[in-house]
Amino acid sequence: MPGSPLDGLIDDLYYLEGAPPYPRLLLPAAPAPLLIVNLGAPFLIRAGTDVDAVEYADGCAVTTPTRAWEFGYPTPTRSLGVHFKPWGLAPFLPMPAAELCDRPATVEQIWGRPAVAELRHRLTLADVPHEMLMVLEGELVRRLRAINGLDIVRHMSSAIADTGGAVPISNFGVAARVSSTYLAKRFKEIIGVTPKRLARSYRFSSTVLALDVAAPIDWGDVAAGAGYFDQAHFVREFREFTGLTPTRYVEVRQRFLREHPDHALDGWPLPVD
Repeated sequence: MPGSPLDGLIDDLYYLEGAPPYPRLLLPAAPAPLLIVNLGAPFLIRAGTDVDAVEYADGCAVTTPTRAWEFGYPTPTRSLGVHFKPWGLAPFLPMPAAELCDRPATVEQIWGRPAVAELRHRLTLADVPHEMLMVLEGELVRRLRAINGLDIVRHMSSAIADTGGAVPISNFGVAARVSSTYLAKRFKEIIGVTPKRLARSYRFSSTVLALDVAAPIDWGDVAAGAGYFDQAHFVREFREFTGLTPTRYVEVRQRFLREHPDHALDGWPLPVD
């Protein structure tokens, strides 16, 4: 967990080393931007509507996705990463967050080749993972910059998260005395998606993470509980966010639990056949 001033932007920094549970993982869309600094062999990402996976050697930056994306790890793998709050990546980007929505950038594209080479060198000189994380945290503090509209986006996003995406979006503009157009623009620049889309992401994430895949599931009840009045709409959105039908999702989730019980990654990533 980072200290001030990063604690309001970042959930955690992590170090990852070893053999992944599967060479390819399917990552459902979630309101969780990510930055990875890669220290091992290149990994592969297939995002958005891409047909082929793209190789990323130095790492990547990903803002809030709108659909499932695929991540391919080398074996072994070694990297450091940052799990951001929905608004947290923007102060470290040279471009609007919307430009990276379903289009991950390399770390070199956002910070430049010399800076990334120097950072990776300093990381490899560190003796233990904790020291490496402190190096990365220091780099983030150094690169932190002010962003216009960040406070209002952070406040509104937190309210959306607290209600699991169930709060009426129209209420925000009235309370903040700003237009819906202004809010949508600020959200796309800072988070990558509109407030409405962010609410959909939270609503879906809350629903899926609450599923007990070890027990029978009544999908009609799940859809209704999540606010979907049309089960067909729920199924369409389920496929958009996870890349799988509800039934197939449960099968894959059960496979992960069966083959890797109590694994640290269990709960969100899915193995790709």
